[in-house]
Parts: sequence; structure tokens; C-alpha cells
Amino acid sequence: MQLQNSLSDFDFFPSETELSRVAEEAFSRLSFTFPKEHLDSLIESALSPDASDNDRSVCACMLKNAEVASQGTFPLCQDTGIANIFAWKKGNFATQNAYDELTAGVKKVYDEKKLRFSTTVPTSFYEEKDPKNNLPAQISIFDSDCALAPVPSFVKNAPADSLSFIFCAKGGGSSNKTSFVQGTKAFLTKERFSALMKEELAHFGTSACPPYTIAVVAGGLSPEQNLLALKLATMGAYDEMTYEPNEHGFRDKALEDEAMKIARECGYGAQFGGTKFALSAVVVRLPRHGASCPISFGVSCSAHRNLKAILTKEGLFLQKTVANPRELEGFEKAVSFAEEKTDSQERTVTSTGDISAVLASLSNAQPGERIILNGKILVARDAAHARWQKLLDSGKPLPEYTTRYPICYAGPARTPEGKIIGSFGPTTAGRMDVYAESLMSRGAALVTLAKGNRSKNWTSACKKYGAFYLGTPGGIAALIASEYIVSQEILDYEDLGMEAVRLVEVRNLPCFVITNKNGEDFYER
Repeated sequence: MQLQNSLSDFDFFPSETELSRVAEEAFSRLSFTFPKEHLDSLIESALSPDASDNDRSVCACMLKNAEVASQGTFPLCQDTGIANIFAWKKGNFATQNAYDELTAGVKKVYDEKKLRFSTTVPTSFYEEKDPKNNLPAQISIFDSDCALAPVPSFVKNAPADSLSFIFCAKGGGSSNKTSFVQGTKAFLTKERFSALMKEELAHFGTSACPPYTIAVVAGGLSPEQNLLALKLATMGAYDEMTYEPNEHGFRDKALEDEAMKIARECGYGAQFGGTKFALSAVVVRLPRHGASCPISFGVSCSAHRNLKAILTKEGLFLQKTVANPRELEGFEKAVSFAEEKTDSQERTVTSTGDISAVLASLSNAQPGERIILNGKILVARDAAHARWQKLLDSGKPLPEYTTRYPICYAGPARTPEGKIIGSFGPTTAGRMDVYAESLMSRGAALVTLAKGNRSKNWTSACKKYGAFYLGTPGGIAALIASEYIVSQEILDYEDLGMEAVRLVEVRNLPCFVITNKNGEDFYER
């Protein structure tokens, strides 16, 4: 087994060569468990002497979330993502039916593991539907010496006659943080590039669930080469890339250190203030056309679901993950902060269907204050809000339920057998900001729960209508579903699938005040 011994970070499945099974095994593993390196980084962040109390609390919750998810029932994140598969063919390895076979494996695992169906497919240019299978998957197969983007080191070192993979479940929140600048040679000075990094990294905000893995790519023979390299960099493909300058592409250690310094000093921290905005950074420099310098920025969120695999004629080598996170060194110490917190440091708010009572409970709450929420909340996000707006545009009133409860923006994963709800976490708040005036002026959305910073439009509406925005930690969807939700029912729009309007009862749900009724905003501070 000389081949197996050279791949010590991989589990070996002898005689397993069917591509559908490869995809099934990979997405089953990455949806519920993390590689050790990612969990070690969270532990290190939680125990870091310069971490804020909120940093430690969020990182500890993420570690507890990983423990819950590792049991195989609740996936790590409610957004179980678009299935991304990148593969590199080496030597004589047949791939004629690869797309169909990989697609079959994706379809099976998303169905059987009750993962969320997040894709929509167009029925016209403006209308879409849920295909209820999370397809199509994004699948790209390259030759191992393909120059479209730098080839990862593990692919170069793979055995002869093999097919090497990176599997990724990519959520919408982190994808939405990708930014692109079509620059020129003028950007390639230390001062200007550092200033650009500071500006772009600040734009990431917190809505994609930090602490992040940050990626920056400068150069590329075309915009598409640059963006492909960025995508691969966020997936860990270039973690072993050389720091020695060469004509094909290299990492820059000084700029990676600069990116981490910017992340520490931006103030966002692990969502609610602090220094742990990022776990790591990779900055890649590529060759370019003399007239242009494409530059891109992106993140992988705290649900860092990427997995490497190598398929040979002997069988499948699949990257190892941690089956029991609590056994890791430092885990117990890292989570103790959250477990030792006392209720006396937090305000308890109960929702019974009278929104005025909730507003009274929050009346003097300040940005950054911890809240423990109990009772019933409405769950609705993009598609439901669009339907409410359509009612208003046609002269009809909002449904009565919209004015009675706090509204949480979320789209849970499908419910596992015998459980109350699937993995449940907040979605990006800013996508609903356009509805501020329409809803608040009619008594709806006076208390909202989600993740991330919001626009001036929303904070101004909070001041105008006496509303509050509460932040719920992102990246702990398995933990919320298993510990904080006691019931759910669908109230409306069941055809929207994961975006249907739900009434959910929560118990001791941790929240933070982000915007209060005076329009004071935690992130602006």
C-alpha cells in the first residue's frame, strides 16, 4: 500500500471508482464535518489573547455547531450550497460520462441527506421555479497541465492515471461578497494595492459569516482566469503554492500578512466586534496582459466546506475530516466561555404575538447588547417579501401575521426524519432593505433578526418607526436547530419550499442588538 501511505491526510476506499459514489461520499462528508485544520483555527481564535468576548463567544458556538453537525443529522449550515466540483485529469483516465455520473451523485446525496435545495431555474427571463433537486451542479474538468488557472499542488503530485477533485458546497452569502476590479499597472504599487485591499476587505462586512478565509488574486491573462483562480483560492487549492516568484503564479507572504492586519483592525471581528474577522488569507499574483490588471477579492465563510479527493484505478482517496470535534486539543477550553456565560449579563425578550410588547422590552436596548429571545417569530426571506410587496402594489393589505411577530430572515434546510426543523440560520439582512418603508409604515418588520450590516435606508427607517434589528450568529445552523427551536409550522406560500413563511418557536436564542429605535447602529460604531 505504498500509494496509500503517501496520502496520509486521505482515507482510502479500495475498489471505489464510480464517479457517482465519489460525489456522494464527498458531499456527505463535507456537509457535516470539517478538516482538522479549520477546527484548529477556530480553537486558536477562541483562545487568542487579543480576541474580544464576542469573538470567543461566536467561535465557541461554531465549535459546538461542528460537534452537533458531526453526528450526521443536521448539516453544518442551513445553506447547504451549490454543488461545485473541480477536477483535473492526469494520464489515461476515462471521463466520457463524468458530468452525468457526478450529477447523479450530487442529486442523490442532496435528497437522501435532506440538504437544502437552493437553486432556482428560470421559466422566463424574470420568473423562476425551484427544481427541487438543487441541480444543476457546477462541474469543471480540466487536463492536469491546463493553464486556465494555476494547477493545485496536490494535483501535480497525484498518482499517474488519476482524477483529482476539489468538492465545494458554496453558499450564496459568501459568493455574494466576490468583488472584481479591472485595473491597470497603476495598481501595482505597495501603497495603492494596500489601500485597495483595505477598501475591499471592509466591504465584506459580516453578512457572509466571519471569521473568513480571505482570498485575493492580482493579474491573470483574462478576467475569467483571474476569477477562476480566486474561486480555487477560496477553496484551499493554493494553500501549498510557492512564495517564490515565478511566471506561472505565486503567493505573496507580505501581502497576506497585510490582509490579516487589515482584518484584525477593521473592528468587525467574528460578526459582533473584535479582531477575529479572518482565520487566514491567501494572496496570489498571476501573469497579465500589459494593458490590464484584473484584481479580485473573495471569501470562504466559517462554513468552510471544501474537500479534496483523488480517484485512481485502485480506489478513492478522500480527504480526512474530524468525526468528533470535542476530542481536539483546546476544544473544551474554547467552548467554556460560552457555557460559563450567566443570564444576568443578558436581556430576555419574549414574543407572544404582540409586537408592541416586544418593542417595549427592547425600548432602551443599546447596540451591541446581548439578547435572549423566547417565543414565536415569523420566518420569511426574499421570495416571501417579494410576494408581500406584490400584494401592496396591487392595492391589497399585508397578511395579518406580518404585524404580530418579529421577522427572522432564514431559509432552513429540509427537516430530517423525526426532527422539528432542518439546520436553521440567519440569512443576509441587506437583501430585504428595499422593503423598509413598505413594511414598517404598515406596522410590519418593526423587529427583524438576521445577519450582517444593513444600509442607511434601513437604519433611517428604524429611527423613523421605532424599529429594532437584531443580529443572530451566522454559521451555527445545526446548533440552532438542535438546541433553540422547539416548534415550527408553515403559515403561507408553501410552494416556495425553503422560502415558505413559517411560524417558529424559539427558546433562549442568542441575539445581539445591531440597530436600535434611535437608528444607532453597532457596525457604524
